[in-house]
Amino acid sequence: MPKISADKTVTTNSSDGVDYSAQTLAPSKEIMSVWKDVYKALRGEFGEAVFRSWLKPLTLQACYHGTLEVSVPTRFMKDWIGTHYSKRMLEMCVEKDPSIKRLEIVVVQGAIFSDESDSEKNKKSNENKTPKADQFEIASPLDERFTFDSFVVGKPNALAHAAARRVVESATVPFNPLFIYGGVGLGKTHLMHAIARTIGDQSPEKQVMYLSAEKFMYQFVKALRSNETMAFKEFFRSVDVLMIDDIQFIAGKESTQEEFFHTFNALVDQNKQIIISADKAPSDLTGLDERLRSRLAWGLVADIQPSTYDLRLGIVKTKREQLQVEMPDAVLEFLALKVTSNIRELEGALNRIVAHAEVSKNPITLESTQDVLQDLLRSHDRRITIDEIQRKVAEHYNIRLSDMHSARRARQVARPRQVAMYLAKQLTARSLPEIGRKFGGRDHTTVMHAVRKIEELTGEDPSFAQDVELIRRGLTG
Repeated sequence: MPKISADKTVTTNSSDGVDYSAQTLAPSKEIMSVWKDVYKALRGEFGEAVFRSWLKPLTLQACYHGTLEVSVPTRFMKDWIGTHYSKRMLEMCVEKDPSIKRLEIVVVQGAIFSDESDSEKNKKSNENKTPKADQFEIASPLDERFTFDSFVVGKPNALAHAAARRVVESATVPFNPLFIYGGVGLGKTHLMHAIARTIGDQSPEKQVMYLSAEKFMYQFVKALRSNETMAFKEFFRSVDVLMIDDIQFIAGKESTQEEFFHTFNALVDQNKQIIISADKAPSDLTGLDERLRSRLAWGLVADIQPSTYDLRLGIVKTKREQLQVEMPDAVLEFLALKVTSNIRELEGALNRIVAHAEVSKNPITLESTQDVLQDLLRSHDRRITIDEIQRKVAEHYNIRLSDMHSARRARQVARPRQVAMYLAKQLTARSLPEIGRKFGGRDHTTVMHAVRKIEELTGEDPSFAQDVELIRRGLTG
């Protein structure tokens, strides 16, 4: 099929010897009207989800010798529509105009003819400047609340935030991949959504694919079962920015890791941006192939450390401004001091207080806050986890959380790790083997040695004992 361009006449010979010029290939007003009616009917025929995921990008390209040609932006969409929807689409076209005998779907990056007027296209372009990949069912939706403006920056997340900003502000790929890691509820997903949305706003022509590792695995397995792995490969390797959240979930899934490894290499070779998030650093991710771990550590690895009191206070103050509610500083300070597990739970507690005040029509006070959150506060007092202990100790000694699980034996890492083991034995009901497993799979004898060592040091060094007691008080409130 010859390509059609606005400034060039293209001629093709049909089987009956007739020449069809670009004027003949271009759809007439009648054909354009037919396609416009069919296009509008597709949503009702196949449903909103199918239309939005697959049929919305269809663009009328040409009409020649009884063949109606429409385009889509990727080969993956062409194959899928051809298999699942093209037969019924042709029937709908024939019902409108019996002269149409065949429907041809082609891959064209820039459409020449369209069923919409220029004013309609410009209006829709201005209304919806989101990454093209978000139109597809494969992509995960973006949360409108997660922007750079709503992300509160502090010492624990400053590096990750700066790296994310660099990615969206740079004209080239600054580092590949950008790997962001940290504990649950510390802001990884917030930054990922902010990156995807900002790139989409700045460069709507770019294909930005954001999804969880679990969804990547699901789509790959689905493609295997339906014998569509080539279409899957082609689609994922055609994006401009690939963003995978929680990569740790493909641990142990060898075939998925193999496919992701090759996709990763293909995108890097094309100088396309890759952004990954996980709960641990690449070197600490168990169940991943060694070559994949090394690829993930190629670019910039940025961690988000456990939140500090100052960061938590900054977050609740920002949230207060966003909600535009009257709330005493004492309440915010109380929340920042008491809700230390993660940012997600902190924001949830704040929303709960505001909702209660709106329902009860009473002002927010420190006393009402304590009453509303009494179950949450009791839960925190009652349940101290090993993860919480590790975060507190890492924060106190200014080391990475991943050092709690690593094999490093340097004193500046080993001593805090022993303190965390000691506190885990003192403040939780976990057995020694269970504690050892939480510290990178260590043996119970290692935990016993750590407990004895810290007991010995606290007896000999008052300053060290004061440090341990300070951490303990922070954990028990």
